Amino acid sequence: MDDRGSSPVEFVLVGALLTVLTLAVVQLGLAVYVRNVVHDAAVEGAYHAALADTSLRDGAERTTAIIARTVGDVFVQDVSARDASSGGQPIIEVTVTATLPLVGLLGMTGGLEVTGHAPAESLD
Repeated sequence: MDDRGSSPVEFVLVGALLTVLTLAVVQLGLAVYVRNVVHDAAVEGAYHAALADTSLRDGAERTTAIIARTVGDVFVQDVSARDASSGGQPIIEVTVTATLPLVGLLGMTGGLEVTGHAPAESLD
């Protein structure tokens, strides 16, 4: 049996497999990065909206601005802020619906939803 010419074929097969695996790991890292940025922006927006001299709209606008500045405004579908309570204490809740990147920066619209919370501040 002649093995001549099998090395290039093996190299191509193993190289293709390793390339796909590497790209999958990079894509997973990108998706986790975008999720963390969106979550941190939601928390920052909630803390901003929780200040006594700001409104819920200010928190939502700050969240949108942080996401747009960090990963791009195409990722944000919806940002909402609302008053809520947790354990009987008033809190501010900012919810962000964003695109989850699946192939490069292209992804599933509305595939990512995160919520940030902050204790509400009062002047009392």
